[in-house]
Amino acid sequence: MPLPGLTDSIRSARRSFFDSGTEPRGLVPENILASWRRCRQQGLLADARPDVEPVERHALNEMQQQHETLRRLCRSELQALYASANQAGSIVILSAPDGFILDALGNADFLDKAARVSLRVGSPWSESVTGTNAIGTALIERSAIEVRGGEHYYAPHRVLSCSASPIFDPLGKVVGVLDLSGEASLHHLYALSMVQLAVEQIEHRLFEHHFDGADIVRIQPDPDLLGTAREGMLVFEAQRLVAANRHALRLLGVDWEELGRRRYDELFASALPRPGSLTSMRCQSGEMLHAKRDALSHNSVSSRVPRNRQTRSIRSPEPVFSADLETEIDRSVRLLDADIPLLLQGETGTGKEVVARALHQRSQRAAAPFVAVNCAALPEHLIESELFGYMPGAFTGARREGATGLLREADGGTLFLDELGDMPLGMQSRLLRVLQEREVTPLGGGRSHAIDIAVIAATHRDLAGAVTRGEFRADLYYRIAQATLRLPTLRDHLDPATLIRQLWHALGAEQIPLWLHPDLVEELSAMPWPGNLRQLVGLLRSLLALGEQGTALTHDDLPADLKSLQAPVPAILSPATGVSGSLQSIEQQAIDVALARCDGNVAAAARKLGVSRSTIYRRLSEQRPADCSASPPA
Repeated sequence: MPLPGLTDSIRSARRSFFDSGTEPRGLVPENILASWRRCRQQGLLADARPDVEPVERHALNEMQQQHETLRRLCRSELQALYASANQAGSIVILSAPDGFILDALGNADFLDKAARVSLRVGSPWSESVTGTNAIGTALIERSAIEVRGGEHYYAPHRVLSCSASPIFDPLGKVVGVLDLSGEASLHHLYALSMVQLAVEQIEHRLFEHHFDGADIVRIQPDPDLLGTAREGMLVFEAQRLVAANRHALRLLGVDWEELGRRRYDELFASALPRPGSLTSMRCQSGEMLHAKRDALSHNSVSSRVPRNRQTRSIRSPEPVFSADLETEIDRSVRLLDADIPLLLQGETGTGKEVVARALHQRSQRAAAPFVAVNCAALPEHLIESELFGYMPGAFTGARREGATGLLREADGGTLFLDELGDMPLGMQSRLLRVLQEREVTPLGGGRSHAIDIAVIAATHRDLAGAVTRGEFRADLYYRIAQATLRLPTLRDHLDPATLIRQLWHALGAEQIPLWLHPDLVEELSAMPWPGNLRQLVGLLRSLLALGEQGTALTHDDLPADLKSLQAPVPAILSPATGVSGSLQSIEQQAIDVALARCDGNVAAAARKLGVSRSTIYRRLSEQRPADCSASPPA
């Protein structure tokens, strides 16, 4: 009598692989063969009975509670598959991302039979424990898979025929597995397709749950499928793709690893749709897609407000970085993921916390906490308790239940120490000890707590100089500044006009609509901006709040203090340069010197001189006729 789950090809494959030690190519799918290899390398014995026991009841309850959101969002699909599974003598299974079975529904007779091989709630079905199986192998392969009968690594499992698909969240993380299992002798022809369709519905619901009310762009070649589980879903922040479902990734030809790296203009040749609109978009590959962008509640206004005085909600601008800074940020992320502390240095207003948050979001710790500590803002007598926490009754005024402390709150994630240069010397020694030992002891005693944190520090001060002057501990400096990233000032930006336009767009000006006149952009580009990006963004937000809808803003719309602002006289025009002659010739010499120092870059020369680019172009055009007239006759 033939053994269940063993076809001639599988029998030959097992004999070849397990008895002869040869590769049975063509007899089993490649993903099954790859799994067999992994199991053999781990020392699993195919003829043995795996030692698999379900966890105790209290541990199962904790596990189910930990994944309650996933279970709730999967419930309707589990119930829908249950009807099919029950009639077909099968069971539907939901597992956690580590392979432990959270829920199992279906045919009562088969549930009992499956339990004999530990296919039951609370049991681990990772590949490392249970060998080749649909749940565990789908987790490793990160793709849907069928494992039929004797394709299971362990011989006792050949009574099973299983179809499973991993469930991905919008960030590409596997959050669970959906599986349909039944008798090997009664394999359901459409089992895998049913599981995949159910997973599509679950992932669509996960995306909506994760980004409830967010700016979602939905794409599909067929407009009738927009709004269904077959649509692609995308979320962009600062023109960068930060979340997507697998339908969108397939349509765009990218994978999960591109999240946080690919820019909008690298994916699409068309402009981003307006919120609430349905339009066509062209991919950079040339393919046309139908797209719909969700309407955002913050764009809605009351119809009772006069059109030219509508109440407008000005959103905070998303981070806008130059190409050079993008490169440095990507490099710094790799350092951060390698557990190398990073020091951000830059003037006030250059965006140190914005960059720190971007580093965290692109790092391996993106899903964990980002805890920012402003070392200059905390009162000196509270710094220690805020950072390290305290035991109940540790000091007068302490909370009755004690406090965890910011360092422990950052456990698993990123600790951002802003304005570290202003931390008192006495606290620096204790912070150094924590960073070296990765343990925190709360005030008032108690046991130490191990912490796992990535560390980013920031300061506007010259820490190296502070070390020389004895104002900052050298050992802490060398611990915290193993890698540094210097943020450019706004006046050092190579193309401030483009940056201004990008910030204006990020503030949502196009939805009002309201524009900046090109002359105003030129004027703003030439200003010194001592407060850097913070000052510039503050001005743009004010202009956006006060501007008349449907108009272009000009110099007259600037606040009085900026209208009268005079750019500083550049060193190029100082007497030390040795220039002489008429005012016009001095001006011309200054322009020539600035252009020479900037390698002919007119925009950079204009910033050095504190004038607009149009002024330089006008002076150059005036210079050419004079040069021609001065040329010797041929």
